Amino acid sequence: MVIGHECAGIIEEVGSEVKSLEVGDRVALEPGISCGHCSLCKAGSYNLCPEMRFFGSPPTNGSLAHKVVHPAKLCYKLPDNVSLEEGAMCEPLSVGVHACRRANVGPETNVMIMGSGPIGLVTLLAARAFGAPRIIITDVDVQRLSIARNLGADETVKVSTDIEDVDTDVGKIQNAMGSGIDVSFDCVGFDKTMSTALNATRPGSKVCLIGLAKTEMTVALTPAAAREVDVIGIFRYRSTWSLCIEFLRSGKIDVKPLITHRFGFTQKEIEDAFEISAQGGNAIKVMFNL
Repeated sequence: MVIGHECAGIIEEVGSEVKSLEVGDRVALEPGISCGHCSLCKAGSYNLCPEMRFFGSPPTNGSLAHKVVHPAKLCYKLPDNVSLEEGAMCEPLSVGVHACRRANVGPETNVMIMGSGPIGLVTLLAARAFGAPRIIITDVDVQRLSIARNLGADETVKVSTDIEDVDTDVGKIQNAMGSGIDVSFDCVGFDKTMSTALNATRPGSKVCLIGLAKTEMTVALTPAAAREVDVIGIFRYRSTWSLCIEFLRSGKIDVKPLITHRFGFTQKEIEDAFEISAQGGNAIKVMFNL
């Protein structure tokens, strides 16, 4: 089973009916191939297609390989000033962009993000690009919070893993924001993080669940419902690559600081890369250059 779904590359060969791409083009690949025929695909929600074939999700092989065959419509040309590494980062960035679209983030939206891992950080970058004036981000790890601050978070809040500390953490988060929280993104997906997000967000606002750490949660929905807090979810992304590439081309988003480690494609380098990634710490995105 070949894994991998965050990728970009150079076109080596095209099919006889492909007119949009040429050999030598540098492209970013959207890694999910939907059926194109079901009601969800026809409605534009192709990311929810029940027949989706997604790189690295069994039984579909992924992109950690020297060559892949992929539909031309899912290969997006990169501008001259956007590198292949940045092109590969369109995949995680797409999660943040899709979440911001779902939550209607804009210039009047104060945003709180639970979790400073890779997805929390790309959500931070996306929310800023969508115009959010104030963004605070939380984590249990001070090193990750430092990274978030360097990427532009207005405030960072160290939180607890203990469900008994929800009220305390909510107070810290609200004090850090200094005004009402309009949208909260839970990029973790535990009882504790979702409970904190639901309680911290102002009445009439939104909580978007991105992280899927647990398939089942126990959270107090009734108080949130009584305050008309909308809970929305996302699954991967749809129709995001062109916007991500434009954000990168224009400099509105810089993903390069997220690429913390680079490796080639020898057996030893692969093993070293996975070891570093598994350790966490200051490793955010570990990139292979094949």
